[in-house]
Amino acid sequence: MKSSLNEILSFNESFVESKQYESYITSKFPDKKSVILTCMDTRLVELLPKAMNMRNGDVKIVKNAGAQVSHPFGSIMRSILVAVYELKADEVFVIGHHDCGMSAVDPDVMIGHMSERGINDDIINTVKYSGFDLVEWLRGFGDVSQSVLKSVDLIRNHPLMPKMTPVHGLVIDPNTGKLELLADGNSYLKDNSTEATV
Repeated sequence: MKSSLNEILSFNESFVESKQYESYITSKFPDKKSVILTCMDTRLVELLPKAMNMRNGDVKIVKNAGAQVSHPFGSIMRSILVAVYELKADEVFVIGHHDCGMSAVDPDVMIGHMSERGINDDIINTVKYSGFDLVEWLRGFGDVSQSVLKSVDLIRNHPLMPKMTPVHGLVIDPNTGKLELLADGNSYLKDNSTEATV
């Protein structure tokens, strides 16, 4: 297997020596006071910020497979809360995308790939039968819109999330960058203003 490490380190040395970093200097606080949860898909690395008119320093971006909050007290939700409470973000965007790899993940096939890559079947069986639902943990989703809305709902109703924080849900086309609005957090807060002030 070819590693990119030496190529990356060589480029990095030149990058630092020629001070190319200077155009990226900013603070740790997002200028546009927002945090985005999105997918780790390679097509979105540059496309998503460009499609949203975001530059380095504008937003906090949290990425994982499928742009999902799969556990209310997992690392993704913790990152969102850190962005809100410690890094001054006051708006949350959950942005999934069409043609997402997580929509087609078959846990049994992935477990087969683990075996092919040298993970011992005894280890896989121990994890499976230790009370942890490995298959469910690896399972993808069928509909990206429903997945985004589920994450929006979980974030919006999280007991530690400030109730007046708008949480938006969108889906992006990974080819064109077109955004489709699924959930407008501002409208939600306006429609539920009596509950939101509690």
